[in-house]
Order: sequence, then structure tokens, then C-alpha cells
Amino acid sequence: MAYYTEVELPVEVDGEKRELLALLRDQRNLFLVALRNLTDEQARQRTTVSELTLGGFAKHLAWGEQKSAEEIVDPDPEAELDMSALGDAYTLLPDETLDSYLQQFVEGAAAFDRAVAASDLDTKIPMPTAPWAPEREWLSVRELVAHKLRETAHHCGHADIIREALDSQTTMAAISEGQEWADEWT
Repeated sequence: MAYYTEVELPVEVDGEKRELLALLRDQRNLFLVALRNLTDEQARQRTTVSELTLGGFAKHLAWGEQKSAEEIVDPDPEAELDMSALGDAYTLLPDETLDSYLQQFVEGAAAFDRAVAASDLDTKIPMPTAPWAPEREWLSVRELVAHKLRETAHHCGHADIIREALDSQTTMAAISEGQEWADEWT
């Protein structure tokens, strides 16, 4: 399969696990490209009518990678989402840095990949209840990876729009820099 980025997994897997994790890694890489070379000030800047910022997405996705890994490694059939913890979930606060959340994102992604590698894709994991999901759901590890892929791709699109409005950089242009085919195409 062709990817937009160079995909290297932090785990040795094959078959379906490799396919799923490689697609997810490609989306993560695209997200990192969208956020490369930003200052903290730029990461906090709103560039659309939305409250969303690039720093907020980095914070949100870093938290999500870590929480998803924890759900697989240490499933809790009584878990409830702590709504009070979500107050600044999409906000890069003045005492926080983009680099710290990008590092947490990379580390959380590796932890998630290790958890998936060590699991059977059919294992059911209890999801935390939340106001929008008051009944407990049990998702397979496969479904969790698919959800993580969807969530990351969704936010990659957001990040690309916000970044383009910030300084005209697009992810596709950034990954195409210096490529012979790109020079001929543009």
C-alpha cells in the first residue's frame, strides 16, 4: 500500500495489525507535518471562526493516544469520562508548550501501538461512559484502532485548514517539497 509519508512502526507486527497501524501511523505523520516549525504563539492562534487551534489539537490528540493505550492495557469496566478534565482539553494554555504535547503525542502513539501489538484484535475493551454515551460500550481492539484512525484523519483535516489559514502551508505541499513529480506537477 502507498502512504503519503515514510511509515516506520515502533512494533513488529504483520497482517491486519500491520495494515491498520501503518495507515494510522501515516495519518499521525501527516498531523506532525501540519504542525511542524510552529511557535507556541502560532499554535495558540485562531485562524478560522472556530475556537480550535493547532496547539489545542496537539493537546487533544496526545491525551487521546495515551488514554486509548491505557484502555487496552488496563481495561476498566466501571470507567466514566471525567467531564471536568475536558475544560481546557482543546486549549494550549500559557504555561504549556506545543513541543511538550507533540512529544506526548509521539510517546502516546507508540504506547498505543505497543498495546495493539500485544493484543488480540477481537478482544473487547470497555469504553468509559459519557453524557453522549451513557450506556457502556465494549469495542474490539480492531474497532479502537479504526476509531483512532478516523479521529486522527478527521483532525488532520482540521489542522491542515487552520495551518493554511495561518501561513499558507498545506500538508501536501510540505510533503511534496523537492519531489521531482511535485516540481513537474506544480
